Amino acid sequence: MMNESISSKMSIGGHPIHPMLIHFPVAALIGLIGTDIAYALTADYFWARAGLWLAGVGTLGGWVSGSVGLLDLIIVPQIRRLITAWCHAVLAVMLLSLASLNWLLRIDAAETAILPWGLYLSLLSGLAIAATSFLGGQLVYDHAIGVDFEEAPEPRQPE
Repeated sequence: MMNESISSKMSIGGHPIHPMLIHFPVAALIGLIGTDIAYALTADYFWARAGLWLAGVGTLGGWVSGSVGLLDLIIVPQIRRLITAWCHAVLAVMLLSLASLNWLLRIDAAETAILPWGLYLSLLSGLAIAATSFLGGQLVYDHAIGVDFEEAPEPRQPE
């Protein structure tokens, strides 16, 4: 059983900022898969326009959240020593590269970029999100980054 946690330096009141920020960009990029599929099925411009906004929100939000996570990786020696943290960071950079390309392809003509490349990039981004999230979960649950054991409730016995 783990006795020590690794504190995040990028935190507010002891709560790490990176996990707070990552939910909206992830939701936007997962939603982008849905809008791309909806456009492919209906050819309705609404879905192309919604996808453009989701791609932008997901990309910009991801860069902000990723920058905060990168600062923790650079500043905190215990995090820097973890192979899982470096794998998480490398996958996140790959994900942000895919998301950025996907958004940039859509800026001038949202509807023409969706099929086939926009949809492919959205699906590939979804896979990258899954892998990156898995590693992020390992950093929290296996390495206790940002976990405060003093504040955590005592485990309950199964009934």
